[in-house]
Amino acid sequence: MMQQARTSWFFISLSNKDMIYHTQLSDSLLRNMIRRKEIRLGGNKKLKIYGTLRCTSGKRMKKENRVFFLNEQQALQHHYRPCAHCMREEYKKWKNGSGAKVGDIINWV
Repeated sequence: MMQQARTSWFFISLSNKDMIYHTQLSDSLLRNMIRRKEIRLGGNKKLKIYGTLRCTSGKRMKKENRVFFLNEQQALQHHYRPCAHCMREEYKKWKNGSGAKVGDIINWV
C-alpha cells in the first residue's frame, strides 16, 4: 500500500517534468520504476550531466548526487548536458552548440 502511494506521487512528479532524487527512492521502488520505464536516464545533480542508466561513470557517483529523468527533454529543461562517455554523439553536438535544446522534440526509446 505504501509503495503504491509513493509510486503514484512519483508518477505525478514525472508528469510535471520534475527530476527524481535517488535518496527519495527505495531500491525496490527504483527497480520497479526502471522496469516500467518511468525512469530512463540518470544524472549528476552537482555536475549537471545526464546519461544512460548503464553508464559506468554514472554508476560510480554518490547516491546523494544522483537524479533520474523520464526522458532527455526533462534533463534539458533542468539545464543538464549529455555525458561524454555514454552519449558521445549527443555530447559532441552539445559541445559544438548544435545539440538538442529545450523545446526540441526528442525521441527516446
